[in-house]
Amino acid sequence: MSYSIQLSFNNRAEYIYFPVIPESIEFSDAGDGSTFNVSRLGEINVIKSPKLREVSFSGIFPADYSPYHYKYDATDLNAKNEFYRDPYEYVRVIIRWMQTGRPVRLIFSSARYTVNMAVSIESFDWKETAGTVGDVQYDIKLKQYVFYAAQKVVPLKNSQNKADASKTKTKASRPDEKVKPKTVTLKAGDSLWSVAKAHLGDGARWKELQKLNGIKDAQLKKLPVGLVIKLP
Repeated sequence: MSYSIQLSFNNRAEYIYFPVIPESIEFSDAGDGSTFNVSRLGEINVIKSPKLREVSFSGIFPADYSPYHYKYDATDLNAKNEFYRDPYEYVRVIIRWMQTGRPVRLIFSSARYTVNMAVSIESFDWKETAGTVGDVQYDIKLKQYVFYAAQKVVPLKNSQNKADASKTKTKASRPDEKVKPKTVTLKAGDSLWSVAKAHLGDGARWKELQKLNGIKDAQLKKLPVGLVIKLP
């Protein structure tokens, strides 16, 4: 299997093969750990997710179609049309892709290793030097790109905010400022049942009053007017 380096744009609506395989291609994978000093333990390293992979290489876009080209075949016109371009066409295409602010896809294939990932073009430097008329030398740096989608936050209208606020707002209950009496003086017609009903909210609690005030069963029918009854 031969080496190949390809960049494509917009789901391969456009693509280029680098015509001459670089002498080397560098991949950089780094962690993103943080180092802290902990009392009595010393320095520790907190491992985080790895950083984005970086790729860089240098090469030439030759002016002439030659055996150094990827997929060179002097007898195959289709191969020449697909894999050979004018050096400055490569330059224009790469710069245009950079200016769109969109990622491209890198596909690197070798006999033992393949990389296929979305990348951003971080830098692209090129020049034409004396002695290599028409050839363009370049340096390119790429960085792994992770697709993401930002969540859209839709603010509620003022009327909706007020409606929601009214639902959650609870009306504060007015405190009962009325002082409850601790004793009751019997009037004509009063009984322990009527006192329990009026002051305890339940006439069935009259036995509590009987016990609290030490009233015997024989006295229940003849409670004197003016008797002071203690309330629980």
